[in-house]
Amino acid sequence: MGNILGNNRNREPQNSRNEIISSPNFPTQKPVPLPLPPEIISGQCSNTKQPSKKYALIHDNFTTLEQVIGALRKEGLESSNLILGIDFTKSNEWTGQISFNKKSLHAIGDTLNPYEKAISIVGKTLAPFDEDNLIPCFGFGDATTHDQEVFSFHSDHSPCHGFDEVLACYKRIVPNLKLSGPTSYAPVIEAAIDIVEKSHGQFHVLVIIADGQVTRSVDYGDNELSPQEEKTIKAIADASKYPLAIVLVGVGDGPWEDMEKFDDKIQTRDFDNFQFVNFTKIMSKNTSAAEKEAAFAVNALMEIPFQYKACVEFRKLGHVIGRANRIVPKPSPVPYSRPAHSNSTTDDQNQSACCPVCLTNAKDLAFGCGHMVSLF
Repeated sequence: MGNILGNNRNREPQNSRNEIISSPNFPTQKPVPLPLPPEIISGQCSNTKQPSKKYALIHDNFTTLEQVIGALRKEGLESSNLILGIDFTKSNEWTGQISFNKKSLHAIGDTLNPYEKAISIVGKTLAPFDEDNLIPCFGFGDATTHDQEVFSFHSDHSPCHGFDEVLACYKRIVPNLKLSGPTSYAPVIEAAIDIVEKSHGQFHVLVIIADGQVTRSVDYGDNELSPQEEKTIKAIADASKYPLAIVLVGVGDGPWEDMEKFDDKIQTRDFDNFQFVNFTKIMSKNTSAAEKEAAFAVNALMEIPFQYKACVEFRKLGHVIGRANRIVPKPSPVPYSRPAHSNSTTDDQNQSACCPVCLTNAKDLAFGCGHMVSLF
């Protein structure tokens, strides 16, 4: 799996080291928490030592990539493995109205779409720290996985060899997909936990590139959580029992307000293991391409030094907990086509009768489901 900071994976963490970590060639440069279900609130930490409050909410502390690299070196982070998750929910069809000329965010054409750009920049910014270039890649939210499972970019579940292969696989997969939903990050987080468990507790970073917030119906009150929110929150809390950092990269128009304050909803976990980065906002700034890439790298890696330090202090590295679900990803989708016996008119009517946002509630034909959106 992609190795962010060199090799020597089995070496014990050190407070000081002789190796020199060089930075990429970039320019130098929360509201009241919502109550959670009892089973989440009562969750216990995996270690006998209770988590320190200093890791309960990690604040952004750096402004340059050099500062981040210095902090990583100070904490003795020898290696980290990358895992990539891509959102294939139906909302991608309209969340490019402003930021991608009214096209689907997954549209393949002469210019890179937002996902291709994000994958390319994730690869470019993390490549200087990468050694083995092995990246497990998963898709979620399409018609084969919905909010329950993930599929692998390779049918044999093997990792991609570098980000060039990630992009090639992405371009091959997209035409075969039928976007669906609802949106839940739980399946891809659970798949990442399984990988960490199988690695015997090596430190990993899960990068999720997605276009929207976790599905939430307008029927829910301010103090209620949707099933997708509950499962995502539980998955993030479960992930904090492992040496796993989660970075959510937001592409498209959003809205992103809920993800920017999502930490506030996760009331019980061993350490703050979740970071949101607004890719669209960073890339829309009036700065050079190199400055944008540097800003993205800083935001993506911002919390990792402290997350790694928390994993060291709580003795999460090099251990097998044995409680992860064994995840078997689906194979990558085959070309999609409408069944020969289907009635296209009936199929289209059935699809239009479902809310395209939540895909869980039928529309009220008189008043809609509350998720009707203006595309212009």
